[in-house]
Amino acid sequence: MAEPIIVEDPDDPRLHDYTGLTDVELRRRREPAEGLFIAEGEKVIRRAREAGYAMRSMLLSVKWVDVMRDVIDRSDAPVYVVDPALAEKVTGYHVPRGALASMQRTPLPPASEVLRTARRVVIMESVNDHTNIGAIFRSAAALGMDAVLLSPDCADPLYRRSVKVSMGAVFSVPYARVEAWPRGLESVREAGFRLLALTPGEGARALDEVAPHRMDRVALMLGAEGTGLSARALAAADERVRIPMSHGVDSLNVGAAAAVAFYAVATGRPRE
Repeated sequence: MAEPIIVEDPDDPRLHDYTGLTDVELRRRREPAEGLFIAEGEKVIRRAREAGYAMRSMLLSVKWVDVMRDVIDRSDAPVYVVDPALAEKVTGYHVPRGALASMQRTPLPPASEVLRTARRVVIMESVNDHTNIGAIFRSAAALGMDAVLLSPDCADPLYRRSVKVSMGAVFSVPYARVEAWPRGLESVREAGFRLLALTPGEGARALDEVAPHRMDRVALMLGAEGTGLSARALAAADERVRIPMSHGVDSLNVGAAAAVAFYAVATGRPRE
């Protein structure tokens, strides 16, 4: 058990993990290279710990020490206590939840491993908005999807914004990257999955007509906001599917579309 340490200098090197959290490009480079990610807020920190991620340190405002006492007592990681003004100087923003933790990343499994026991899989291509990544993971967890596969250029699910929006769901849904894109999609098909490309484009069949919930193994492909799936990804799919629209609306935000499609894919599956 580590006793909380009061820190009064924003340049204290012990706070290095928390510096410049609003600098997206810096954090995108630093965090994977240094093997860490940031969990923000009590619930997310607890879920990261429950998922088995090791804690490097915590950064708390005074009033959060008692709230997080049980977590502190079960960890050997240092706990740094700062006032809100100092936390803002270090991180670059007001920390409304008053609790941050630096967590140790774990190596990603190969795609073949996450596919082995899955039946309902999400495949994202070029989804590089962290909010959308977080929202899609949260819906995937809530609606019974078993795993997520990411193209090489998708945003980092463990980036602070993604973790926060997902409310820690990124810790509960297994995920991996498909390094050879889109050639690697063939291995998904070989694993027994039918590849369904979600698109409002011409030739797509309505999800209720395709009835993916009756298929044994389904991989639902989602593209980036605005541009959608690339021509190469669409060509790699077994079938193109769409969400029927009304009132002249041609498409939904990818996060909203994902939730609707996940429900259609997983309907009828037993819930825990």
